[in-house]
Amino acid sequence: MRLIYLPTFWTIVIDFVAWFIIHIVVIAVTIRIPSRHFSPNHWLYRKRKWERDGDIYQNVFKIKKWKHHLPDGARILGRFGFSKKQLRGKSPEYFEAFSIETCRAEMTHWIIILFAPFFFLWNRPGVGLFMIFYALFENIPFIMAQRYNRYRFRRLLEKIG
Repeated sequence: MRLIYLPTFWTIVIDFVAWFIIHIVVIAVTIRIPSRHFSPNHWLYRKRKWERDGDIYQNVFKIKKWKHHLPDGARILGRFGFSKKQLRGKSPEYFEAFSIETCRAEMTHWIIILFAPFFFLWNRPGVGLFMIFYALFENIPFIMAQRYNRYRFRRLLEKIG
């Protein structure tokens, strides 16, 4: 049951504006968290058995075919962003920094998903449910790409070190 009743036009406008603000605020907050708080060994980012050392992302989801279509938020963030579209180094330090940034990006997308239930406050239940599916559909591919990249960097770091 929604708490706020608005005309359909204003509900749609608020939905678009709310998603935009959520994205901007979450990104603005997570980009300011020091890198030391994003360890690839943290429980959220660590390996999962079901991921089969990252192979599930290629074998089941064919990630190599579509991941390059995902936009990189680093372009929007300018000097605060860490580009993940292409490698800019080959040192172990760079791979470690890249891996940490995949954790930051993954956290950003998980947090954005958590905001979806708030849309029930001013939308009909069906639209609120749609917003949850939208949040998942929009963010899960980015989370998958970050996890896939982290597996790749773990392998590279193991080969180098």
